[in-house]
Amino acid sequence: MTTPFDLKNVLFARHAQHVVLIHFPVALCMAAVLFDYLALWKKSRALAEAAYFNLMIAAISTVPVVISGLAAWQWALDGQKLKGILLLHLILGCASAVLIWVVFLLHRRARQTSGESAWRLRLPLETLGVCVVALTAHLGGFLSGVNA
Repeated sequence: MTTPFDLKNVLFARHAQHVVLIHFPVALCMAAVLFDYLALWKKSRALAEAAYFNLMIAAISTVPVVISGLAAWQWALDGQKLKGILLLHLILGCASAVLIWVVFLLHRRARQTSGESAWRLRLPLETLGVCVVALTAHLGGFLSGVNA
């Protein structure tokens, strides 16, 4: 019988790493978007900086999350052809990672050029990104049994 304190089970479960790692980019992305909207509303440079650094860490953390998701597919399902919710989760997960990176790169470019016009493109992309991330997380909850 496995226990929640069995270190071997926690570290070497076939999909455990993905389930643990995914929370970082989700939370950081959503916090970054909140900070960005607040920075625009309050005209606060500090909040804009917080948004930038949250997005930077979110973007970087998507790399191990995508790798662990693909590894979980290969290990847990032996690379079977995906269908249904699992296929949609994979597609939306990749789209989420791309959106997080695009928004981060827009933030980075706006910081380097100090351009105000970036807000007009960035805020709708951030909103779309949060919606895609939330939908991906919701489907992941069904796959893990949390929402079932």
